[in-house]
Amino acid sequence: MQEPTFLILTALASGPKHGYGVTQEVAELSEGTVTLRAGTLYGALDRLVEQELITVDRQEVVDGRLRRYYRLTDAGAGQLAERARRLRKNAEAAESRLRARPSWGLGRTADSSGAPA
Repeated sequence: MQEPTFLILTALASGPKHGYGVTQEVAELSEGTVTLRAGTLYGALDRLVEQELITVDRQEVVDGRLRRYYRLTDAGAGQLAERARRLRKNAEAAESRLRARPSWGLGRTADSSGAPA
């Protein structure tokens, strides 16, 4: 699962949202590092509907335009939970290895014997 997909599912985990709401929440969740353009967002939403990870919750007309709200399905929640678990496990492994990393690798130099200075 790619990061944008993970973030879209995460955005919908708190309740139904329309496309612009999803875009705003993804930007907030990613601290601005992931920006979804309309074509990318709606292509992803269509794909997630097809995969039955999300569904159309309702539609309404606002200012003459159709606004579609999407919600996470139980299958989508299950996949999101599994991916979050795997990411957490991988992050814990990375943090453990970083804590065990020799201190000279963190900007300190080694002396001539190779030991940290």
